[in-house]
Parts: sequence; C-alpha cells; structure tokens
Amino acid sequence: MSQPPPPPSAPPPPPVAAPDQTNRTLLLVAAYLWFLAVIPLIVEKEDKDVQWHAKHGLVLLGIEFALCIVFGVLMNIPLLNYVIGLVWVVIGIGMLVLHVLCIMKAINGERFLVPGISDFANRF
Repeated sequence: MSQPPPPPSAPPPPPVAAPDQTNRTLLLVAAYLWFLAVIPLIVEKEDKDVQWHAKHGLVLLGIEFALCIVFGVLMNIPLLNYVIGLVWVVIGIGMLVLHVLCIMKAINGERFLVPGISDFANRF
C-alpha cells in the first residue's frame, strides 16, 4: 500500500514590523506634532535620527510660537488686522504643509532641510 501524501504545509505568516520599528515610526511622527516633540527627545536617547527630528520639530514649534505672538500683537492694529489675519492664515497653512512634508520625509528615512531653521536646530 502506498502512503497518503503529506498534508500541505501552512503558508508562512505575513511579515510584521518589529516593535522597535513601529515605536520609531511613532516617535518620528510625534517629533513634528508641536508639543509632542518633547516625547521623542526624552524617550529615544540612542537614536540620533529621532533626536535630530525631535530637535527640528521643537525649533519649528518655537518659531510658530514666536509668530503667534507677533501676529497676535499686530492683529490689534485697527487698520491692519484684516490683512494681518489673511497673512496669518496663509502662513498657518504653509506651516501645516511643512509639518506634513517633514513627517513624510522622516518616515521614509530622509531629512527635510529648511534653510535657516535646520541650521539652528543642528546647534543643539
């Protein structure tokens, strides 16, 4: 008598991202989410890339905060408040686009260098 054929082997499980890679991706995204940029700076001391992105995100936060104060003061000028308000909306949309672009580059393992801002962030 012949032996029955062996049962087919189970397909290999799909590849799963390593936990540290998923954690690293979350930290890179958090680096550009305003005050959350402090978390990667504190949590991930060994990864120089995460540290760079966190410092870059904090510098962007500082610039946005300073712009908020300047535009807040300028909005109180009666004749300029509408023009300043429109400029502030355009700058806000530009900063949001900059954050999204930086997040996309960070996830892909690249660095987005913003002239002036990146140079200042590299000092820390």
